[in-house]
Amino acid sequence: MKPRLSAIAAAIITLPFTLSTAHAGETDKLHNIVADVSADRIEQDIEKLVGFGTRHTLSETESDTRGIGAARRWIKQEFEAISKECGGCLEVMFVGDTISGEKRIPEATEVVNVVAIQRGTTDPDRYVLMSGDIDSRVSDVMDATSDSPGANDNASGVAGTLEAARVLSQHKFNGSIVYAALSGEEQGLFGGKILAKKAKEENWRLKAVLNNDMIGNIEGVNGVINNTTARLFAEGTRVTETDDEARTRRFTGGEVDSPSRNLARYIDKLADDFVPNLDTMVVYRLDRYGRGGHHRPFNDLGYPGIRIMETNENYERQHQDLRNENGVEYGDTLDGVNFDYAAKLTSLNAVSLAAMSWAPAPPAKVKIEGAVKPSTTLSWQAADSDQNPQLAGYKIYWRYTDAPQWQYSKFVGDVTEATLENVVIDNYFFGVASVSEDGYESPVVFPGAAGSFGE
Repeated sequence: MKPRLSAIAAAIITLPFTLSTAHAGETDKLHNIVADVSADRIEQDIEKLVGFGTRHTLSETESDTRGIGAARRWIKQEFEAISKECGGCLEVMFVGDTISGEKRIPEATEVVNVVAIQRGTTDPDRYVLMSGDIDSRVSDVMDATSDSPGANDNASGVAGTLEAARVLSQHKFNGSIVYAALSGEEQGLFGGKILAKKAKEENWRLKAVLNNDMIGNIEGVNGVINNTTARLFAEGTRVTETDDEARTRRFTGGEVDSPSRNLARYIDKLADDFVPNLDTMVVYRLDRYGRGGHHRPFNDLGYPGIRIMETNENYERQHQDLRNENGVEYGDTLDGVNFDYAAKLTSLNAVSLAAMSWAPAPPAKVKIEGAVKPSTTLSWQAADSDQNPQLAGYKIYWRYTDAPQWQYSKFVGDVTEATLENVVIDNYFFGVASVSEDGYESPVVFPGAAGSFGE
């Protein structure tokens, strides 16, 4: 019992620098962001996207009223209107490429994303990103002409991204926020691949990707009706891990402390603190069993990224031709979307993007030592003071190795090394977060390559 008592005693020596106990005015700002998200605006945007008939990647591009071309032009116009309201605070652009020779895109086809960037004031090269998918499909993945409303999958994610931009564009942040409507998801995650490649080529310091794919359904095919839960899918060990890094991880741990999983833990805590009547479930898996989403191309390049979505899916409303069979209505139509629930998940995204963008950058080059010692020492690289003028210091977190969330913490000030006396390294997992003067924290960074959010 002694290690447990020591940990609790050490945890008591903390300063009030958590998001849940941030300065009152700052806490109010996060609550206000949640409250500012409008279910009515989300409903209007989903209706507009459904009104394009089909948004299949291979569909019409010349029409002003039907097909993915019309849809992406409308999304761009919406981002531009949002930017006009905030005095030109968004950089709005198409980001695309021509894809051909693929199983689901055999002929040369332009795959075009719509991207809006809200630049940070002090650290504009540090990014967090929210995305939804433009395209829709019916039963035959190659059917580009039949009506394919895609109301929940995934007009809900695009509408949520637009609404987050409307709300957050009324604020200024230290870091940059990217709002992305991605194309080509149903044909092979091509839009995500295109944008992830751009991020890598342009050396974005991309700290978080929040992929929203189906955030509007509350009635599961399993009979469950629930508007109070959501899932956060987060992969474990990075796919980019080297052999040397894998050997180190075998002896130090980190399988459940990838940056994606600590990003999910961070958002799970924000849901508890700021989003009324929402409990998030962190799922230790890249995506649903054997399936994929647009966060994966970013994970493939080593970026932290998760999928945010409803808990109870209805497969009768996914990837289905519009029809009635034996009294069952099939198809992804507007009546399958709960707009209040979509707003709730949008507010979770918005408050997460805001908190991370107001916080200092996550600590870099976090190291740990303490083998055969009674205490544990962590060290990290000092944050750039020009990029992070809001930095107050750092907080060390630790938890039992079988605990899903961080249990104990200690604010250690503006230092680059700290020791937890009589907290034995063998009994816990550890991490470090950056803390702002207003109480905003970065996600927790696990020591070593396994947990790094990048430099």
